Amino acid sequence: MTLQEINKLAQQGEGLKIEFKKKAAFPDKIVKEIIAMANTEGGNLLIGVDDDGTVSGQRFIEEEVFVMQKAIREQIKPELVYEVEVVKLNPKKGVAVFSIPRSLDRPHFILENNRKRAFVRVADRSIQASREMWEILRRGKQSKDMVFTYGEKETILMKALAEHEKVTLREFQHLAKLPRFLASKTLVRLVLANVIQIVPQEKEDYYLSKES
Repeated sequence: MTLQEINKLAQQGEGLKIEFKKKAAFPDKIVKEIIAMANTEGGNLLIGVDDDGTVSGQRFIEEEVFVMQKAIREQIKPELVYEVEVVKLNPKKGVAVFSIPRSLDRPHFILENNRKRAFVRVADRSIQASREMWEILRRGKQSKDMVFTYGEKETILMKALAEHEKVTLREFQHLAKLPRFLASKTLVRLVLANVIQIVPQEKEDYYLSKES
């Protein structure tokens, strides 16, 4: 990657597929951004670029790369395949570009207090994946048609979406008078069948009709 290409990326600002870091000061937090990209649409992590998109570079950029590679290797499960490139601004400063593909091995996760935590990218933020999002990531890798029975609970859901545009798991569970696990299973199945879409959120995901 050339310096011109880095400047072009930086001018786009942070978003779904791009994240800036001045330096790798908190690798534990940065690996979450990398996981989120791998679990969503892939993207580029640029180290040596300010939050406002200024390509300021970082001294000893190779050390920054070493720190991040160690964190990725030790913390991200399963093993993540990625590429990294260092572009020099001058003899002392450089920028590191971590290219993260949308992974075929998703969901990637970290272990925190013996709990698996996955992350997904929403706009320019990385948020923890819900149980439903985790299941969609896991099962969505298989490109096969999802067959389901369009019954009473599905009718209730589609009617609610027609009236309110979006519905949460909790709202659907209440409307359809279902146990949580069955409401969850129904929503996941309909997302995988491409009938509805999930919009991950910090507190509670919501679901939209694919026609929305």
